[in-house]
Amino acid sequence: MGTISIAVLASDPITGEGAVWCLRRYPDLTVLPQEEHRNADVALLITPDVTEDTMLLMESVAERSTRPGPGIVLVTGHIGEAHLLRAVRFGLRGVMWRQDTTYDKVVESVRAVAEGGAALPHPVQGQLLDHLMTVERDVLGPLGLTASGLETREVDVLRLLAEGLETTEIAQKLNYSERTIKSIVSVMMNRLGLRNRTHAVAYALRTGTL
Repeated sequence: MGTISIAVLASDPITGEGAVWCLRRYPDLTVLPQEEHRNADVALLITPDVTEDTMLLMESVAERSTRPGPGIVLVTGHIGEAHLLRAVRFGLRGVMWRQDTTYDKVVESVRAVAEGGAALPHPVQGQLLDHLMTVERDVLGPLGLTASGLETREVDVLRLLAEGLETTEIAQKLNYSERTIKSIVSVMMNRLGLRNRTHAVAYALRTGTL
């Protein structure tokens, strides 16, 4: 992409001014004044520790942004799991440990986030995956749902469709009537806006369900 607009939101003025000075060395970055953060492609938050005030700031950034899905890169010394999960909802896409990072690495993360990607340390990725697995097992599973938005029986049908089985064969394998199989497929396609069975299988593959 072209020039990336970035706003620095720091926990203290000295840190903020230092960050702005350093970031202006990168020709593909345009550093906006703090009060114009709503217009930035990426908001860079710098704080020693993530507190409730940090969460409120992230929420404000998300609510006031004029850009769809603003990206937030956080430079901090620590973030707890509860704060992490909330921060992701507010648009957190990058986390850098303050004690280990450099501005070159921060800018790499900013570029990745601006392009729609993410830049998360392995432990943070692990926390998010563990949370996703817990939600799927303890919340969605008992309701017959999956993280992809598909019901478990829909996944069963899609898996057999992907293997090339016909409706009659799927009904026999799953011990359902053909009418039930057709109903499962029809309801699923209407709910997800899928055109046909091939599109449904492609959706399941793309979301990692199959």
